[in-house]
Amino acid sequence: LVVGIILVAINPYKQLPIYGDAIIHAYSGQNMGDMDPHIFAVAEEAYKQMARNNKNQSIIVSGESGAGKTVSARYTMRYFATVSKSSSNADVEDKVLASNPITEAVGNAKTTRNDNSSRFGKYTEISFDQSYQIIGANMRTYLLEKSRVVFQSENERNYHIFYQLCASAMQPEFKHLKLGRSQENNLLFI
Repeated sequence: LVVGIILVAINPYKQLPIYGDAIIHAYSGQNMGDMDPHIFAVAEEAYKQMARNNKNQSIIVSGESGAGKTVSARYTMRYFATVSKSSSNADVEDKVLASNPITEAVGNAKTTRNDNSSRFGKYTEISFDQSYQIIGANMRTYLLEKSRVVFQSENERNYHIFYQLCASAMQPEFKHLKLGRSQENNLLFI
């Protein structure tokens, strides 16, 4: 096992002008250490190592709830799409992340730290062709916090989908589920 670069990033909880196309182009082709530490520097190093050694690369994005993992992964994919000059690079990012609203409804919940906290993990595999252009991606999700279905700590909530289903209980397609108000159903799970 070889561990490469480690970048510690902190979510500023506001938009900063450090992720635009001009910054992507500034990091493209640079050697690690020539520029300030940045998610684009990590992505560039992985991209160069893939091209130079013709070997798969991995970038692990980890952190606490609200740390900005999803945003960092999105910036990384955008970087790859831009530097690889993949056709319609904006579409690549959008297609890879198209499943997010569904997975977030099923796998996100309110916690004491974050109203929309991901309680699941994602593994995204980006495929490149021989000229190192993106040709596709595959995203796998896995639920990490199964206990939330039956128990929530004080000031926390069940998965968003639970409340969405309860709010739709009177819709004809959901009547067979015999759902009531979320407060009534939630008592069954506690």
